[in-house]
Amino acid sequence: MKPLKPRFPILLLLVGMGLAPTAQAALIDRAFAVYDTVSNLSWLKDANYAQTSGYDADGRMTWADANTWAAGLTVGGYTGWRLPTALNADGSGPCGPAYNCTGSELGHLYYTVGGLTQGQTITSSVVLSNLFSNMQNAVYWSGTEYAPNPGDAWDFNTYLGFQDTDNKGFNGYAWAVRSGDVAAVSEPGVMGLLGIGALAWAGTRARRRG
Repeated sequence: MKPLKPRFPILLLLVGMGLAPTAQAALIDRAFAVYDTVSNLSWLKDANYAQTSGYDADGRMTWADANTWAAGLTVGGYTGWRLPTALNADGSGPCGPAYNCTGSELGHLYYTVGGLTQGQTITSSVVLSNLFSNMQNAVYWSGTEYAPNPGDAWDFNTYLGFQDTDNKGFNGYAWAVRSGDVAAVSEPGVMGLLGIGALAWAGTRARRRG
């Protein structure tokens, strides 16, 4: 009986298709961002990048200015940044005004990922503090308007864990987020890996025939 040969070409194909085993961690450091594997979101690692980048003196902006800033970002070569949504993951809601709005993107980061409870500051989360910089115990804008009054929009108070609404003229902080993983293999990269795997498999077949 011939010994079993390692299926390296198949492994290459699995890696290329994204089917290889992946880490189960909820948060992954991506240099300039932090990827949440549960919500499939990449949060900008600097939670007050509007200030540190020199865009705004203190990082506090009106709702319109905050949206403009996020939409115009290019970080690490990636565009498509935005303000987090206040809607629940299934598109319902928003929850609030209330505590424990875990369905919104900031609520999920604060409560579920950060392990905080109402009344705690976001900077008291060891998990979040070890990965993010310049987090503010303050009001952060969401990108979701308040439907009953177009002059207001939803925000999240990270010093209490309270999701609320404010007039769009209020100066709140902005934390940019992007859907998907910024370190994910691009389509050309996937096709390249598939090609390598296919060539290796074909070579193995040819050697066996010879």
